[in-house]
Amino acid sequence: MNSIEPAELAAIEGAVIIDVRQPEEYDAAHVEGVTLVPLGELVERMGELPTDGTLYLMCRSGARSAQATAYLEQQGYDAVNVDGGIISWHEAGLPIVQAD
Repeated sequence: MNSIEPAELAAIEGAVIIDVRQPEEYDAAHVEGVTLVPLGELVERMGELPTDGTLYLMCRSGARSAQATAYLEQQGYDAVNVDGGIISWHEAGLPIVQAD
């Protein structure tokens, strides 16, 4: 499975990031511009995902996004797991949108 560090991902202009956490997790803190597709809805919402280019999968710590990445790779997508999820993203000092 391909994976990427948050700082590397942040340097990619126009990267398509899919957040597979639950809506309440997303609402609490997320990366600006990501698309929320909870892991439990991934199969039924695959038609919403772009098929050209790389998809970067993110969750809280990297476990759920690893599952999503593996599944999407099996379906023929170019999918990459974000190591450490939003926790590592935030720890790297990268910007997040937080609930007030």
